[in-house]
Amino acid sequence: MPVYRIPSKHIFPDPEQAEPSGLLGVGGDLHPARLVLAYSSGIFPWYSEGEPILWFSPDPRMVFRPGEVHVSRSLRKRLRQGRYRITMDTAFEEVIRACAGVPRAHQGGTWITADMQRAYIALHKLGVAHSVETWLGEELVGGLYGISLGGMFAGESMFCTATDASKAAFVSMAQQLHRWGFTLIDGQLRTDHLASLGAFELPRGAYLAQLDAALACPTRRGPWSFDEPGR
Repeated sequence: MPVYRIPSKHIFPDPEQAEPSGLLGVGGDLHPARLVLAYSSGIFPWYSEGEPILWFSPDPRMVFRPGEVHVSRSLRKRLRQGRYRITMDTAFEEVIRACAGVPRAHQGGTWITADMQRAYIALHKLGVAHSVETWLGEELVGGLYGISLGGMFAGESMFCTATDASKAAFVSMAQQLHRWGFTLIDGQLRTDHLASLGAFELPRGAYLAQLDAALACPTRRGPWSFDEPGR
């Protein structure tokens, strides 16, 4: 299949035209309107420093149901202990920079380039990119960030410097999304870590159909915060 050159106009080819690797197109920019269109179309940017912007729509797609995230016995115990404090949208820039700085196996750098950071910070200011933070005292020890449109949350990256800190952030967020009526968490590509939390693979066509259904819900713009206990 061809790899499309993305024009300056904010349009994308049909995601079903992606290569077997998921690669759909090359080029374009990271303007907020283009990123919103991409995520609404089941497409996301993923590239390394020094490369042109690459756009992907993988098949299959790794997803979660917000109300069906797996919480291990040890993680459930850790959450009950109340050692960590979990917040939303209080330290977005710190979270994305921490995610960019985490060493990752088999990767010589990060796809969270300076341009990507600026683009997602702009989306955060528009209320469609969100972070979840895990604190130990006053220290940020874990977190994640992603994009939310309609009833879908697309996770981008997470980090932790303390045991289960990123898992605590993710599980707390998933439970809140379930209470808000979200139907889909996009994990993008399969990893054993995501599978251990309850993610499963969907064929791209099924993912796109479920994405369309999720986008029929109104977008809950930020800043986000957790519901108060008992609400």
